[in-house]
Amino acid sequence: MDMTLEVIPLPVSDIDRARDFYRDKVGFHVDIDAEVMPGMRIVQLTPPGSGCSIALGDTLWELAKGPRPAAGTYQGLQLCVADIEAARAELTGRGLEVSEPVRYSPDDGATFMYFTDPDGNGWSIQEYRRRATEPLHEVLARLKGGQQG
Repeated sequence: MDMTLEVIPLPVSDIDRARDFYRDKVGFHVDIDAEVMPGMRIVQLTPPGSGCSIALGDTLWELAKGPRPAAGTYQGLQLCVADIEAARAELTGRGLEVSEPVRYSPDDGATFMYFTDPDGNGWSIQEYRRRATEPLHEVLARLKGGQQG
């Protein structure tokens, strides 16, 4: 049985402000911005090239069991890019305040930069240079087909 992680609900205090931030400054695509059932507005945004989205909504937390997370409490959300310098230039060009890249070692996958959304949810962006020649969807297709890669 295949099981994919495709949507992560993200706690925010203002849906419109968060939608605008992720769309305009981070470059996510708005997939849904609608009342999906009476009284339940969902905004779903997807990073370019990603198979996983974030979902913003006030009442979506009422469907989940357990306590509602406070806006700004998610930390460690991670995006991956093939070229961190190009990504930083694009993001800062959109007005996103993102840290300088930090290279923890020369190994591929060991360079990161960081930003927070208007509520304080914390994101990292990891440079994984291998993705320039081996996009994740191709690696997964090979693995599913029985080829190692």
